[in-house]
Amino acid sequence: MFSVYAVIVFSYFLFVMGISLFTKKLASRSSADFLIAGRNLGIVTCAVVVASEWLGGMSTIGVSEKAFTTGTLQPILYNFATSLGMIIIGFTVATHYRRKEVHTVSEMIEHLFDRRCRHISAVAFLIAYITLAYIQLQTCSSVISTLFGMSWIWGIFLSAIIITTYTYIGGLHALAITSVFHVIVMFGGIGIAVCTGLIKVGGLAALKGHLVVLGSPVNLYNPFSAGLSYAFSLLLGGILGGMAGQASIQPIFAAKNPSVAKRAAIASALIIAPFGVMIALLGLIAKTGIFFDVTTLTDVKMVLPRLLTTPSFIHPIFGGLALAGILAAILSTVGPVNFAVVTIVAKDIYAGLMHEGADDQQILRTSRNLVILINFIIIPLALIFHKKAIIDAAYVSYAIRAIGAIVIVLGIYGSRFINGLGVKLAFVGGTLTIFVCLIAGRIGLFTVDKTFGAVCAAIVFVAVGLLLGKKDHPPVSVARGTSIPSGVLRGH
Repeated sequence: MFSVYAVIVFSYFLFVMGISLFTKKLASRSSADFLIAGRNLGIVTCAVVVASEWLGGMSTIGVSEKAFTTGTLQPILYNFATSLGMIIIGFTVATHYRRKEVHTVSEMIEHLFDRRCRHISAVAFLIAYITLAYIQLQTCSSVISTLFGMSWIWGIFLSAIIITTYTYIGGLHALAITSVFHVIVMFGGIGIAVCTGLIKVGGLAALKGHLVVLGSPVNLYNPFSAGLSYAFSLLLGGILGGMAGQASIQPIFAAKNPSVAKRAAIASALIIAPFGVMIALLGLIAKTGIFFDVTTLTDVKMVLPRLLTTPSFIHPIFGGLALAGILAAILSTVGPVNFAVVTIVAKDIYAGLMHEGADDQQILRTSRNLVILINFIIIPLALIFHKKAIIDAAYVSYAIRAIGAIVIVLGIYGSRFINGLGVKLAFVGGTLTIFVCLIAGRIGLFTVDKTFGAVCAAIVFVAVGLLLGKKDHPPVSVARGTSIPSGVLRGH
């Protein structure tokens, strides 16, 4: 049975590598081609790449893990929140991002405020995406180690090699093209698995009956049934996390024009939401214990791979397709996430701070090298923090990005309420608040959700900055889409 799963998934890997090789020439011409696909993505491709960034390890391994442990559908709020967030982005900031022709969110912040704000925000975003990168690597290993019968640690190394290779070769062109195939495979494979599972357990009503007996609440299909505080945390992080999320915004930077950027952001929501429901249902199906003995699970991250490699649940061919779908989802996210780290370092830190006179070929070479070098950071982190719940750990990234969302929205639509000092204080103070919340919760001092903490701290620090820097000229609003030279804004 193992060979069937392995052959199907290995064949898919070869297919992905082939696409990367096909796009190699396109990604070798300039840093813009490598990092933002030459700003040439159409609506469908752009929407798929945006959605793919969200439909990764958290939407597969993470959502199934949380559904399994809570016995409810609460984890679907992650996908619903991000869908709502992308719709809001489409109607608000997407056109502004594309019109400015920036490469990074921090570069947009420089346009709105000043260069120092760009550098400070870049460091905060780098922390956010390094965190997200090692989490995605962990989810990939959860599937790889199950498939090939290797230890989880060796799965980390093999996953890193696969991800690095196809990202290094093709850049964002490869990510864009492979994302289209990833979405087809993930919906096809996971869709078959969900239909199979519901038929075998006797439908949604029977599934609910099994779970209630095991201790799930009667209203388990209500996303708020496992607690309002955590539910609102998922909603807040999901909605705000996308507005300043480099990985989810980078395809919007690459859209053909502002109109495409807007419509692609909105369209991506139609892909994101349904996938979360399917994965959560698989987590609940696994919890029933009908198909395998759940007490033998040593790591709840393995719930979904274990279910899909159980012949009594699904035929190995269809299980292999479903596993390929999960890996497709993970690859479709981990590539853009790693690429976000590369872009932030290459454009904001290397070219924007360390080597301001760097030419395009230097930036391109640096970007390619960084695809390899970031593994020296994310692999050790993945090994050290492998016991953390995926969605919970990932919301460190979302909390930092929520700070960026507040800054960006105020900079565009409420310039009188924010200045450069407030931006700097918000990123430094807000990021520190996240880790204070984490440490305090761990030692039992107090419990404050990190997303709530970050948002509240950012608002307070923005207000403090406004009070202390009242004599500064407020940043110039770009809400009406006027094109303003960045040098004028930097003078603030």
